[in-house]
Amino acid sequence: MAEAKAPTTPRAVARPLSPHLQIYKLTWTMAMSVIHRATGVALYAGTLLLVYWLVSLAAGPDAFATAQAVFGSAIGRFVLFGYTWALLHHLAGGLRHFVWDLGYGYDLKTRMGMARATLIVSGILTVVLWAIGLSVG
Repeated sequence: MAEAKAPTTPRAVARPLSPHLQIYKLTWTMAMSVIHRATGVALYAGTLLLVYWLVSLAAGPDAFATAQAVFGSAIGRFVLFGYTWALLHHLAGGLRHFVWDLGYGYDLKTRMGMARATLIVSGILTVVLWAIGLSVG
């Protein structure tokens, strides 16, 4: 009859540690990924400003005049300019991800070009939209 062996406890196994941030090199695609997430968060805050403006519109002429004064100030325009850029940059980043979802643009040269293009296109579109808006208004 075979003798039963006592269960053995596993010995500690040396496993690799999780990678830390200092081993990563900052690349265009990594930076644009971080900025895409940050602009998504900024859009939440900007949407609250839009809600404030709409509520002030519904609240009457005095409330709307106050909101217009806030958004028309130098700081208000700076915040709105940033909101516009965040919206357009997030849109460009979303289009970049959509191209990837279709299965294109995975080679290094295309990835880097699309990452740079999101930054350049969002900046140019923001300036163009503001130039049009300021010339009309």
